[in-house]
Amino acid sequence: MPRSPVLYYITDRKAFSGDESARRGRLLEKIAEAARASVDYIQLREKDLSARELESLAQDAIRIIRDESSLRTKKRDLRTGDVNPRTILLINSRTDIALAVNADGVHLRSDDVSPFEVRKMWSCGAGAPARESHRSEPIIGISCHSPEEVSSAATNGATFAVFAPVFEKKDTPGSPPTGIEALREACRANIPVLALGGITLENGQSSLKAGAAGIAAIRLFQENNIADVVRHLRPR
Repeated sequence: MPRSPVLYYITDRKAFSGDESARRGRLLEKIAEAARASVDYIQLREKDLSARELESLAQDAIRIIRDESSLRTKKRDLRTGDVNPRTILLINSRTDIALAVNADGVHLRSDDVSPFEVRKMWSCGAGAPARESHRSEPIIGISCHSPEEVSSAATNGATFAVFAPVFEKKDTPGSPPTGIEALREACRANIPVLALGGITLENGQSSLKAGAAGIAAIRLFQENNIADVVRHLRPR
């Protein structure tokens, strides 16, 4: 079980009540809360937004993350062990948006472009004068639904894999969970694996004991006080 599990908040502003302005505001509050609580990664997963809307939201998220993260202690990088001054922001699927807003990387769907293609785009974009402050190598997460997909993610050079759904989700009861044994098998690949899908404070520890490097979730973070979640999953 990892001494300090990686925590990955995946956003969903539509789960908040109110009109679009209220949901956007609530989401940015949660992003600030996550950065303040030392959540390692945040994936901006607002897939219904236009490119312009997503870029605007990402810019606000980055500003908030940097403001909040500057107030807390540096922490380690998932793969290298180096310290990072702030929470890492990934953009779901859109490498172009990630480059445009100087995000840290992307999260790919299982049927998305390859990590190789992302790095190719990144090397072109990061070399432009407007990208001088950009991370030279992108952080690349990838969604996986079988141990075989996790192995492929490792072979293709992803930074980490998110394995789902480990447990049955309330909103998709017809989607069968992979279960702990499949997660255990997936974690044997040469890549950090985060558990996703129906994760709660109660079953999160069982995922870590099965070998997961950390926990990824939407509701676990959005429906709870994030500092309390972090304290539960990272007991001193």
